[in-house]
Amino acid sequence: MRLLAGVLAGQPFSTTLVGDASLSRRPMRRVIEPLERMGASISSTDGRPPLTVRGGRLHGISHSPEVPSAQVKSAVLLAGLAAEGETTVVEPAATRDHTERALRAFGVAVGVNGRVISLRGGQRLTPQSATIPGDISSAAFWLVGAAALPGSRVEIDEVGLNPTRTHLLEVLRRFGASVTVFETASSAGEPRGTIVVEGDRTGTLEITPEEVPALIDELPAIAALAAHGGDVVVRGAGELRVKESDRIAALVAGFRALGIDAEEHPDGFAVHGPRTGSARPRVSGGVADARGDHRMAMAFAIAALAGEGASTIEGADAVAISYPEFFDTLDRLVR
Repeated sequence: MRLLAGVLAGQPFSTTLVGDASLSRRPMRRVIEPLERMGASISSTDGRPPLTVRGGRLHGISHSPEVPSAQVKSAVLLAGLAAEGETTVVEPAATRDHTERALRAFGVAVGVNGRVISLRGGQRLTPQSATIPGDISSAAFWLVGAAALPGSRVEIDEVGLNPTRTHLLEVLRRFGASVTVFETASSAGEPRGTIVVEGDRTGTLEITPEEVPALIDELPAIAALAAHGGDVVVRGAGELRVKESDRIAALVAGFRALGIDAEEHPDGFAVHGPRTGSARPRVSGGVADARGDHRMAMAFAIAALAGEGASTIEGADAVAISYPEFFDTLDRLVR
């Protein structure tokens, strides 16, 4: 919705964008404000969808988002294609760069100087044929599963290796896993290849605020590492509260329901897993509510592998949003 708002901002017609109940709770002022500064008119419901975008004659701006967001950056850059003059986004922290790579692949000159991204309006796109790699945010759950279970090994082929998306691999190495990467090809500026993760030992992880923008979609999966032993502490991730669910509250509540020690903080969480020879109890299993959030459902499934008893995930059908075959693949992997 945010990217489409950027595309529609420079069109000579009005469009209303609607979404399901989850999307309708997402904050949109962060894209409304810069797009209106560029010359569009956008109405909303108290800053949330539905959005009615009335396109207009746009002019370039320099925009500095308060919160790192690849979606906001991309919306402004896409609007900038239809704007007069130069459009610049100054990021508070580096975010994923798929849009910049795609624009270049389709013939647009994009300037990148550190965290300053700019382009001039009026550039024409040229048709291309591109291969879309597998999504590492979805692959994250299998990578985490292998890292969390000593003796496990998972090999994932044809997965995207964009360097703004692969910080998870360094996190898994810090946790104690063996991680090997083979880059095999590239299309439209996006490298892809094979990732092999082998579980070796469990450890302690602290995700700092500086790391969060590079891991925002993988944090639920990373949290599941602790269910199998060790500790995971995340700070500076308040953005998780405005995803498909309040992912901080949902994650902590769900993990506790599964018998996992977890603490909620305003901008993050701490998960403390069982350890051999410690007083921490084994994961019992239980009933966790995914709250309609696909990443919560998948994180709970990986965490539940540590349970001594059976676990139930309510609302598990939410995985269809991004990974309809998730539970079939899980069943095949754990047999």
